[in-house]
Amino acid sequence: MATAKATTQTNSLPLVLAGPILRAVTPDSITLWLATSEPVQLQLTLMPDGKAQRDYDSAQMRQYCRSFRCAGKLFFQLIHIPVTDPLPLGCRIDYDLKLAAADAKNNWQDWQQWAPDLVYPGHRYPCFILQPKLQRLLHGSCRKPHYPSDDGLLAADLYLQQHKIEQWPALLMLTGDQIYADDVAAPMLRAIHRLVERLDFNDESLPCSAVAKASELHSSKPYYYRRDTLLPKTEGSQAVITQIFKGAKKPVFTSDNARNHLMSLAEMLGMYLLVWSPAGWQDDATQLEAEIANELTDEQSQTYDEHQQIIRQFASGLGKVRRVLAHLPSAMIFDDHDVTDDWNLTAEWEQTAYSHDFSRRIIGNALISYLLCQAWGNTPATFDNAMLDNAEQALQQSGSDLHQQFITRLLKFEQWHYQWPTEPPLLVLDTRTRRWRSEVSISKPSGLLDWEAITELQQDLIGHDAVVLIAPAPVFGVKLIEGIQKVFTFFGKPLLVDAENWMAHRGTAYALINIFRHPKTPKNFVILSGDVHYSFVYEVNLRAKQQGPDIWQITSSGLKNQFPPRLLDVLDRLNRWLYSPRSPLNWFTKRRRMKIVPHKPDNAKAGERLLNRSGVGLVELNADGSPKKVMQLTASGEAIEFNISEGEARWE
Repeated sequence: MATAKATTQTNSLPLVLAGPILRAVTPDSITLWLATSEPVQLQLTLMPDGKAQRDYDSAQMRQYCRSFRCAGKLFFQLIHIPVTDPLPLGCRIDYDLKLAAADAKNNWQDWQQWAPDLVYPGHRYPCFILQPKLQRLLHGSCRKPHYPSDDGLLAADLYLQQHKIEQWPALLMLTGDQIYADDVAAPMLRAIHRLVERLDFNDESLPCSAVAKASELHSSKPYYYRRDTLLPKTEGSQAVITQIFKGAKKPVFTSDNARNHLMSLAEMLGMYLLVWSPAGWQDDATQLEAEIANELTDEQSQTYDEHQQIIRQFASGLGKVRRVLAHLPSAMIFDDHDVTDDWNLTAEWEQTAYSHDFSRRIIGNALISYLLCQAWGNTPATFDNAMLDNAEQALQQSGSDLHQQFITRLLKFEQWHYQWPTEPPLLVLDTRTRRWRSEVSISKPSGLLDWEAITELQQDLIGHDAVVLIAPAPVFGVKLIEGIQKVFTFFGKPLLVDAENWMAHRGTAYALINIFRHPKTPKNFVILSGDVHYSFVYEVNLRAKQQGPDIWQITSSGLKNQFPPRLLDVLDRLNRWLYSPRSPLNWFTKRRRMKIVPHKPDNAKAGERLLNRSGVGLVELNADGSPKKVMQLTASGEAIEFNISEGEARWE
């Protein structure tokens, strides 16, 4: 294992630490996210192809940009510009974002100074194309840095390189687990700590922990592979350990690095910077000091070395990741790993996690980070200045009552879901914080949406002929796997198998199916999901119309994660045999009368319906909102297409 002597960080930070990330873009507004190491002045020029350019000087940009101080050397620039003259549709729009230190005079830097690999070959500037009509879109979830596969976002970059801008997807939909706050390889955690030391965060007190201050956790006492031991030996703390740090005990769906769980607000924000940009990485970022390395067991040292190579390979591709995020409007929504594994799975989980100060702080810090790094850019108007002021106060007074109060506010917040005005509309569901608790037992899985959220969803759907619905977990999943989860739930162990499917809670399942069957809801649903670490396409018909399907379940997972291959192969084939059209199990396990048509990937072997390959999903839509083409793009250049013209039907 490579080790390094403890030294004071003297090397300077780059001006731009991450971004620009292109977020919500409409004819009437443009939204950008940027992280810098000091306060900056900004200038922006929009250059639509063949049309007059639009200049926004530094005075105007101060009006449209919220500069957010996260640490002494970390500032988020939240840029949202209302456009009085609508942006043109269907044409290339170059943009030139220039920066200068706030105290500098006329020392402006463009992308060539702070991100020389930001622009695609043959282009002079970063650019985008405004396409309210959703003809194509990319989607993916579950991007675990230390998983031993290529990064699916590299496949997105390759696609943009190989196609003209008129053929680019309208947006990139990230359907959950953009970071793994709960499943962190120790070399990644070490890189986070080295960056955090350089950013000069205010120290955060940690409640009910053996380490009183976050600064200790970041340096002298990082507790690699043993963060569960930070809690005192009390009954309440033991319950938290069982819930939050239980990953290694799962027999099937594992989170084997849960004992490296991110804890402090600085760690959470540091991880976002390091998974979206190469700027914060150092050549020796993953090297351990000798005194810390000596504390690891032989097994931990071996694991560290293995993950170190994977993390270095991951970091080497981040320039291309930054480039993708600068060119495609990106929509995001959390799933559990953005916060912690099995987040709000049961009412019992909630009682345990939120009643303990330490786990409540971990969850709250993850939510603050999600607000600043993901949620704000989805719908800037949802998050007013008062909320952002409270977030900034929490960062500047880490561990204070203000920090705690803001966490309480976020835990009650009910506007994480959102809608983009595309055609068909993009409706993004929050399936984590508005759950329908089980009326039978607090240990049974909660429904993924409560009654009020389902009612609001129904109102949002009325009047549309088609919709693209984002549900982080598949609405219609693999029936055998859901059956296994049901068995574990019956024996009171839903946490052992991540029993998080829509059908696990009867009330939610029936309410949602009734929405699909309602005569005033859309004729065509495309449901995009992730979460499960494999990909599949199901065609679903609830109304038994002769004209064909009205629901498509399209799942792409993961961007950098996969299901255990041998296990998935067994489950895939068993699912086909046990629930074939002639199987009596279909009659004994019916939920509602619906025809399910699995569609095979074109590389499938006999009996295979599920695709276990890291990558990003590409969906092309017909004019009526139904899918025209569904593919999984891999970083190695493969384009694996699902055959949606034929399939094997079964009734459920």
